[in-house]
Amino acid sequence: MNIGIIAHNSKSILIEDFCIAYKTILSRHDIYATGTTGRRIEAAASLHVHKFLPGSIGGDKQFIEMIDRNAMDLVIFFYNPNMIDPKDPDVTSIVMACDLNSIPVATNIATAEMLILGLERGDLDWRKAVNPGEGYMI
Repeated sequence: MNIGIIAHNSKSILIEDFCIAYKTILSRHDIYATGTTGRRIEAAASLHVHKFLPGSIGGDKQFIEMIDRNAMDLVIFFYNPNMIDPKDPDVTSIVMACDLNSIPVATNIATAEMLILGLERGDLDWRKAVNPGEGYMI
């Protein structure tokens, strides 16, 4: 499955820790991330990540385009609701695109853990019917 991971700068350490904790599960899937987040995940968890541009220079738009093509199966987006920076990826647009395409999205550690553990159990296998192909390259 294609898993999109994105994080505001203030949540970088949290996303690194999450990816380290769930490295075994994540390693069995294709990971997509904005440039900065992707590099941090690769360095921290030694996972291969398909990277978009950094979010501040259009990576969030590339991320949304993949969601709009229904080529993302799960999105984890850690953002800081107390510190919205115009340079950070647009929360509303990403969550709205996921909702429009029935793509499960987590915006905090609690739901991210539920989704990743559900993925491991097979709870998200219904996405294979929506996206029968593998490897949605950007």
